[in-house]
Amino acid sequence: MAGPVASERSGKVVIRNVGSMLSGDIDRPLLDADTVVVNDGLIVALGREKDCDTSHAQRVIDARRTTLAPGLIDSHCHPVFGDWTPRQSQLGWIDSCLHGGVTTMISAGEVHLPGRPKDVVGVKALAITAQRAFEGQRAAGVGGGVKVLAGAPVIEKGMSEQDFAEMAAAGVKLLGEVGLGSVKAGDEARVMVGWARKYGIQSTIHTGGPSIPGSGLIDADVVLEADTDVIGHINGGHTALPYQQVCRLCENSSRAIEIVHNGNERIGILTARHAMELKCPHRVILGTDAPAGSGVQPLGILRMIALLASLADIPAEIVVGFATGNTARMRGLAQGLIEVGRPADFVFMDKAQHSAGKDLLDSIRLGDIPGVGMVMIDGLVRCQRSRNTPPATEVPVVVA
Repeated sequence: MAGPVASERSGKVVIRNVGSMLSGDIDRPLLDADTVVVNDGLIVALGREKDCDTSHAQRVIDARRTTLAPGLIDSHCHPVFGDWTPRQSQLGWIDSCLHGGVTTMISAGEVHLPGRPKDVVGVKALAITAQRAFEGQRAAGVGGGVKVLAGAPVIEKGMSEQDFAEMAAAGVKLLGEVGLGSVKAGDEARVMVGWARKYGIQSTIHTGGPSIPGSGLIDADVVLEADTDVIGHINGGHTALPYQQVCRLCENSSRAIEIVHNGNERIGILTARHAMELKCPHRVILGTDAPAGSGVQPLGILRMIALLASLADIPAEIVVGFATGNTARMRGLAQGLIEVGRPADFVFMDKAQHSAGKDLLDSIRLGDIPGVGMVMIDGLVRCQRSRNTPPATEVPVVVA
């Protein structure tokens, strides 16, 4: 069901009584602040309430000592059109992910469209249509207003530099997973990836074994030669490369390391640990790779956060940064960090009721999924107590 349209302005919003604030920045994950002031969708002040101008607010939210974090970003999903996925014949999956704290989704290709065109003209037309359709969908409030960055063409043989220039001029900013189309060789992909980069289009590559019948193996040699901006689902989607090859990708590339829910969990854990050992945690970003054959996972990003914090022994506040600030910086997004001037995309969380953890971060460290109490996009409340997470111990309330 459609929510508030994106053209609606939040006006001045004051969020007070925050228990803890996660910045999304893994270099400074915890902020010494209990108040955020928003004006027309942007953060204009944060700090202690006594130091912030909280007067004349159109809306005041009492966080009730819950944790405030940037809205989560799913770096790898496969939308088609609208809030519907033909892959699972499911409606409302994007809105359902909003209830899992996700406020931004990034397409890795609209590959599940029945009869997806594979000729050059069709590839370009689909990318431009998807980009514009999802931009319009957000403006209409469909999918809860989640920011779906779509229009990610899967490159095919026969494409020229001019094709990339035309798509970029039309607003396309992403490539779908390299390797899901007819271009599978590293040297051929590298040329097209270079064209994409020249025109400001960011690229991702499929990594690992075939995901569905008709796709193929993309090994470490191809990934390194293609040199895309993002090493897509380095832990496989679903089948991972041997860990020795995964280590090569971590050590011999400087590109983003993407770990996904619909991948090999063991390799995901080992990869996160290896990135910490290599002192390159800023490269780690998280996705779901959904919708897929395994379905839609509305809590997929929260599950990844709990998995890596509990089994890879990485502080929970750092792992939240993998799914927010790291992705924002790797993807060139304004949202994903709690900083003055950034979009007011937030998720309010608390430990799940009856969790053994003493607080939110401790509960995540123990492997529990947190409860979501409210989600905001551009300063507008898009959902309150989540219908999908376990119930949060405490939830924020709109008091004025």
